[in-house]
Amino acid sequence: MASISLPSLNLSAKLSPFSLSFTARNKSVFYLSAVKFTPLKSNRRNKKYICRAASVVFRDLDADDFRHPLDRQNTLLLRAIPGLNDIGKALLGTVAEQVMLLENIGTSVLVAKNQLPELYQLMVEAAKILNIEAPDLYVRQSPMPNAYTLAISGKKPFVVVHTSLVELLTRKELQAVLAHELGHLKCDHGVWLTFANILTLGAYTLPGLGGLIAERLEEQLFRWLRAAELTCDRAALLVAQDPKVVISVLMKLAGGCPSMADQLNVDAFLDQARSYDKASSSPVGWYIRNAQTRQLSHPLPVLRAREIDEWSRSKEYKSLLNRVTPVKSVQIV
Repeated sequence: MASISLPSLNLSAKLSPFSLSFTARNKSVFYLSAVKFTPLKSNRRNKKYICRAASVVFRDLDADDFRHPLDRQNTLLLRAIPGLNDIGKALLGTVAEQVMLLENIGTSVLVAKNQLPELYQLMVEAAKILNIEAPDLYVRQSPMPNAYTLAISGKKPFVVVHTSLVELLTRKELQAVLAHELGHLKCDHGVWLTFANILTLGAYTLPGLGGLIAERLEEQLFRWLRAAELTCDRAALLVAQDPKVVISVLMKLAGGCPSMADQLNVDAFLDQARSYDKASSSPVGWYIRNAQTRQLSHPLPVLRAREIDEWSRSKEYKSLLNRVTPVKSVQIV
C-alpha cells in the first residue's frame, strides 16, 4: 500500500501519484528573541551546544494573519470542488492510516525530552511561538535533506526530519524548518493535501474522462501547493524573526553542502533571485518561467527567497511583530 507524505521541505519537482512529498513547504532583520547556541568545550568530534531561548509568542495568532494571498485564493478553489471532503474521507481508511503510522514509528527515532532533547526543545518553542500544539517529531536516516508533515484524521500529526538535513543546517535554520512544517498544520494544509491526492488517484482509475479529470485536479493541486509553501515560509520567519535565516535554508537546499556551508552568501542569493526576475520579465521569459514552474510542487528557491524578503519588509509583518509577548527563557545543555 502506498504511503502519502504530506507537506515537506524537499525541492523535488513533479509528484508521483503514489507519493505526495513536497518541500518545503523568506527581509529586513528583526531579532526579537533569537535562539543562541554557544559551543561548549569538547573534543572536535562531539561538539555540544547550550540552547538559550529568550522566546516570544504571538498573541491570538490565527493562520489568516500570515496566510499568503495566493494560498487563500487557491484554498477557496479547492473547497469549491464538489464532494472533495466526503470522497477523501471515504478513500482514506483506517488501514492506510495505520500503515503510514507504523511505517514511521518503525523506521525513525521519536524525539522527546530524553531523546535528542535539543531538537525537542526547538520544536516545543516553535510551536509555542505559533500558538499551536507541538506535534510528534521523528528523525529518519536519509541522505536526502528533507522534512515533511503527516496529518492523519483523528490522530496526532507528526513531523519527520532527515538526518542529512540536520547535518546541513544550523540550529536556527533547523528551527525555521520545523516552523515551516508547523505552518502546514496551523493552516490545515495536511487535510486538503491528503484529500486532493487521494481524489486524484481515484480519478486516474476511472475509465473515459477519469484521466482528464485527474489531470485538471493535479494542475489545481500543484498551483495550491506552491501557494501553501509561501505561507509556510512566512511561518518560518515568524519563528526565526530573521529573514536571512529562512533564506539561508532555501539557499542550502538549492545548492549547499556541510563542507562549504560557511562560504554561502545570502545577499548574493537574493541578487540571484532579482536577476531571475529580470530575465523572466520579457514575454518569452514569462512563458518559459510559467512552463518551468507549472508542474512543480514548490516555487523555485530563488522565488521563495524573494517572496520572504519582501514580506519581511511589509507593514503586515511589522504589525505582527507588535503583537509579540516575551515568555520565560529556557536552557538545554
